[in-house]
Amino acid sequence: MTLLSRIDPMVRLLTLAILLAVLVPVTGPARGIAQFVANAAVFLLFFLNGVRLPRHEVAAGLSNHRFLWPLTLWCFGGLALAGWALWQGGQGWMPPLIALGFLYLGCLPSTVQSATAYSSLAGGNVASSVVAAALLNLLGVFVTAPLFSLLGGGGEAGFHADGLIKVVMILLVPFMLGQVMQGRLSGWVKDNKQLTTWFDRGSIAIAVYVAFSGAVEQRFWNQVEPAGWVWLLGGVAIFLVVGHLGAWLLGALVGLDRANRVSLLFAGAQKSIAMGAPLASVLFKPAVAGVVLLPILLYHLAQLVLAAPIANRLNRT
Repeated sequence: MTLLSRIDPMVRLLTLAILLAVLVPVTGPARGIAQFVANAAVFLLFFLNGVRLPRHEVAAGLSNHRFLWPLTLWCFGGLALAGWALWQGGQGWMPPLIALGFLYLGCLPSTVQSATAYSSLAGGNVASSVVAAALLNLLGVFVTAPLFSLLGGGGEAGFHADGLIKVVMILLVPFMLGQVMQGRLSGWVKDNKQLTTWFDRGSIAIAVYVAFSGAVEQRFWNQVEPAGWVWLLGGVAIFLVVGHLGAWLLGALVGLDRANRVSLLFAGAQKSIAMGAPLASVLFKPAVAGVVLLPILLYHLAQLVLAAPIANRLNRT
C-alpha cells in the first residue's frame, strides 16, 4: 500500500483506464454514448480551466519575455520538430500510427501541475512556472491541432473543417465561458479544489478509456509487432533526452538565471497528457486515437519518474 501511494495519482488512474479498456471495452452502440460522455467531460474540464486561470496572471506572465519566448519556441518549435523527426525516422521501423504519435507528442503543450511542483522542488522560479504552464496550455488550444496538421501534411494528420469545429466547440468555447464566469465561480472552484482536481483526472481517464476501447476492438496489438514496441520505447527515450537536455542548454544560451533556467527545464521538457488525451479523442477515431496516444502515455509516465531525481539533484547543487 505504501508503494502504491508513492505512484502519481494520474499514473494510477491512467493505468486503471487502460486495463479497464482492455478487459471491458465499450463497443457497438454503447460507444456513441461513451463518446458523448467523454466529450461532455472534456467540455467541463476546459470550462474549469477557464475559471481557474486568472486573467491578471496571464498579463503578469506576458512581461517575462526573456523566459516565455524561448520556452514557447522550444515547446511548439524545437520539440515539434523532434517529434516530426521521430515520425519521419520511424517510417518503416515503427507501426505508422505509433510513429504519428511521436509527431502528436511533439506538438503538445507542457504540463501544469507536475512542471510547477518539480520546479519548486528544484529551486526554480515558481511564479514563472505557473504562468508559463498556463499560457502554454492556453496556446495549445489554438496551436497544437493546426501545428500537428501542418507538420503532418495530410492523411491521418489532416486537420479538416469538422476537426476545427470540434476543437472550437469542445475546447475553446468552454474555456472562454470559464473566463467569462470566473468572477462568479472562481471562489467555488477554490473551495472545492480536491473535487475539481479529481474531476480533471477523471475526465482525462474517460477520454483514454474510450480511445483505448476503440483500439482494443480493432485489436491494435495485431498492428504492433514486438519490434514496434522496442522502437516505441526507444523513441520515448530519445525524446526524453532531447527534451531535457535541449531545454537546459537553451536556458543557458539565452542567459537565464538559475531559477528561471530550472523552470524552463521542467516546463520545456514535459508534455501534457491533460491536453493530449482529450484532444486526441476529438481529432481521431477511437481505433486510431488509442494507438496514437501510446507515445504520450509512456512519455508522461517516464517524465514523472525522471523528474524526481533531477529535481533532487538540482536542489542539492
